[in-house]
Amino acid sequence: MIPTEEVSARRREIEYKLKQEELTLSFIKDSLEKSDQLTKNMVAILSSFESRLMKLENSIIPVYKQTENLQRLQENVEKTLSCLDHVISYYHVAKDTEKIIKEGPTGRLEEYLNCMDKIQKAVEYFQDNNPDSPELNRVKSLFERGKESLESEFRSLMTRHTKPVPPILILDLISGDDDMEPQEEMFLEHLPEGVLHDIIRISGWLVENGRNQDFMTVYFQIRSVQLDRSVKGLKDHFRKNSSSAGVPYSPAIQNKRKDTPTKKPVKRPVLIPGTIRKAQNLLKQYSQHGLDGKKGASNLIPMEGRDDVFDIEIDAYIHCVSAFVKLAQSEYQLLTDIVPEHHQKKTFDSLIQESLDNLIMEGDNIVSAARKAIIRHDYSAVLTIFPILKHLKQMKPEFDQVLQGTAAGTKNKLPGLITSMETTGAKALEEFADNIKNDPDKEYNMPKDGTVHELTSNAILFLQQLLDFQETAGAMLASQVLGDTYNIPLDPRETSSSASSYSSEFSRRLLSTYICKVLGNLQLNLLSKSKVYEDPALSAIFLHNNYNYILKSLEKSELIQLVAVTQKTAERSYRELIEQQIQTYQRSWLKVTDYILERNLPVFQPGVKLKDKERQMIKERFKGFNDGLEELCKIQKAWAIPDMEQRDKIRRAQKTIVKETYGAFLNRYGNVPFTKNPEKYIKYQVDQVGEMIEKLFDTSA
Repeated sequence: MIPTEEVSARRREIEYKLKQEELTLSFIKDSLEKSDQLTKNMVAILSSFESRLMKLENSIIPVYKQTENLQRLQENVEKTLSCLDHVISYYHVAKDTEKIIKEGPTGRLEEYLNCMDKIQKAVEYFQDNNPDSPELNRVKSLFERGKESLESEFRSLMTRHTKPVPPILILDLISGDDDMEPQEEMFLEHLPEGVLHDIIRISGWLVENGRNQDFMTVYFQIRSVQLDRSVKGLKDHFRKNSSSAGVPYSPAIQNKRKDTPTKKPVKRPVLIPGTIRKAQNLLKQYSQHGLDGKKGASNLIPMEGRDDVFDIEIDAYIHCVSAFVKLAQSEYQLLTDIVPEHHQKKTFDSLIQESLDNLIMEGDNIVSAARKAIIRHDYSAVLTIFPILKHLKQMKPEFDQVLQGTAAGTKNKLPGLITSMETTGAKALEEFADNIKNDPDKEYNMPKDGTVHELTSNAILFLQQLLDFQETAGAMLASQVLGDTYNIPLDPRETSSSASSYSSEFSRRLLSTYICKVLGNLQLNLLSKSKVYEDPALSAIFLHNNYNYILKSLEKSELIQLVAVTQKTAERSYRELIEQQIQTYQRSWLKVTDYILERNLPVFQPGVKLKDKERQMIKERFKGFNDGLEELCKIQKAWAIPDMEQRDKIRRAQKTIVKETYGAFLNRYGNVPFTKNPEKYIKYQVDQVGEMIEKLFDTSA
């Protein structure tokens, strides 16, 4: 059983807690009542506020709308006034700009262009809004007048400030690739900077606003004349000032050349002066001097040469080719700033036509002159083509670059000239080789002293000139597919679809074969000519001199290396031919030495008196030797061996043979009493015989 006290305590505790809970519940109820009251009050306040806001809104909205309408009306009024001002301004454009348009754009281009812009806008306005307005006709007339003034100003600026490039400046320009440092690269200022700016502005306005392209025609016509005059001015300058010393350059270039101790490798030979003059001078030199340099050793007559005037023409043409490329490049750079991009190629094509046509026509004239000379068998004329052709082919990449984008007819003009030159040159080379073989002159122009024939010197000189143009000549032969003629196999690696694409090695072999053919034809012709001489010894001397001249000429130049490309034994073959002719010549002395050979002499015992028959035989031997010696020395003294080395060699060999033979004969019979007058038969001592032989081939002795 739970004690009574605990139960009572427990009850009291529970009752206390209950009373506390009742107090809390009562507090909560009071709080809820107050909250409800506050809520009701707030709702009443908000309802009142909402009511007031609605009243305010109903009052403000009409005012706002009225204000908005007023603002819109104000803006419309302002816009209307602005439009009226704008429209009214178009009616004043003609009046405001007429004076400036009449006075022209000179000296105030920007102001003038601004006026033209205003007039153009006025024209557009009246066309769109009032096409029947008299103001439209007025502004249109003013606009056309202004456009014509701009075109006239463009023409005037181009005409007044377009001048030919001075020749000295062109010479500096075309030599700049080889003589100047990269930082010194030259640029041509065709037009003053201010003038160029005005021209660009005018051309731009005419294209964009004037819808006019006539100025492009004006531009290319004026610049075309300037380009042609520049090239012709260079040619005239070249003719007036050229000399054997070379082409006059400006002091800057001349000083730079003097200050340069060593010549830099030339990227491309811009100038090839004196080619024909070089050949002519060499011919004259060989005409007056032998291989040893002694005057009178040859009686050659130079083949038909070119005078200095024609030589200058060739050099001038080469200069003009380089000048055209440089000037055309510069013209294109100028044109790109003035002419719209889609019209640049066509305008440039028209601009260069006259100058390019004149250049091609001059080249054709040179080819035509060469053809006529070749018909006359003047094959030296082909030498005029080689330097030009070489230069044209070197310049072709630059030509192609400059003419890029032009018409096909323009691009094909230079290749056509190159093909014409190659065809003419190849024909001349082939006819020259045939002419060397078939030259009919045997009697009237044969050297009486047996020296080098004119045909030989001319042929060798002609071949030597080819050394300066090996690639050109080889390609020239290859372009005519002469490989079949010379039995040269066409290696696919060496050729392509274009004849100009033959490899340099193939062209070199082809040229080597051609030179060997010329030398072979020359040898056959010389052999035929030698038969004109009645004396076999003189015939041998003639062949010896010519063979020796050929060999020495080959050795002194690069011809021997070129010949060796296809004929490895050429040098040895010529030496063998020379030795054969020396042996043939030496046989001419047998009729002298045969008299004194021991096998033809009587045998006798010392102290035994000679018989009359034996004495007579000895007398005949002495007399035969003396007469033969005198006759040969007299005849052969007039013969010539220009090569001192060969002359001394032949004399020495002959002197040794004769002196030994005569010495032995004299020792055997000099003291034999075969005559009462020994001085009559023993006319010469051994040394005297040597001295006589020493005077052979010496007309001054």
